[in-house]
Amino acid sequence: MTKKNKKSEKHKVAMQKQKAKVDAGIEAASIERGVAILLTGNGKGKTSSAFGMIMRALGYGHKVGVVQFIKGQQLSGEELYLRDHCPQVEFHQMGTGFTWDTQDRDSDIAAAEKTWVWAEAMLSNDRFDLVVLDELTYMIAYQYLNEEAILSALKHRPIEQSVVVTGRGGGAALQAIMDTISEVKEVKHAFKAGVKARQGVDF
Repeated sequence: MTKKNKKSEKHKVAMQKQKAKVDAGIEAASIERGVAILLTGNGKGKTSSAFGMIMRALGYGHKVGVVQFIKGQQLSGEELYLRDHCPQVEFHQMGTGFTWDTQDRDSDIAAAEKTWVWAEAMLSNDRFDLVVLDELTYMIAYQYLNEEAILSALKHRPIEQSVVVTGRGGGAALQAIMDTISEVKEVKHAFKAGVKARQGVDF
């Protein structure tokens, strides 16, 4: 057997083992229900990842609900696109902008409570296949919303409904009830080198 053939045979054996492992994992995953996903960490891309899942859901004709906390003063590309092209997406924003812009805790709490009404309604409505709660973790961290109310709504949502929560932190209690947690790590960011945020990439 030539060196090339040996390498090909070794690769084939390795891939057969990997396939067997993957197939076994698929066979073991027999529970059919919606999933709760937390996208956290200090890196860029949490909201972008969530909106990628929105596009995936729309590809299957699913009903999607989106509630954005914190953001809202500056229009984003995702908001513009969804509002213009995706009537099957229900979209709400807190609309106050970032907390360091408002500098008004009482006003922020009032806005958060008003916005949570939309989120809570979606989490109790089985018409929604996917609900995205963007930057919700900050509402817990800043104590703008009642943590127990948030956790209860997430835990008691319709069984077939999936939910995606984004934002840094969120606390141990939130993490404990999530099915999947992905942490986005910042390695390097253009903004720290003085590069302005880019339309279509950053917002």
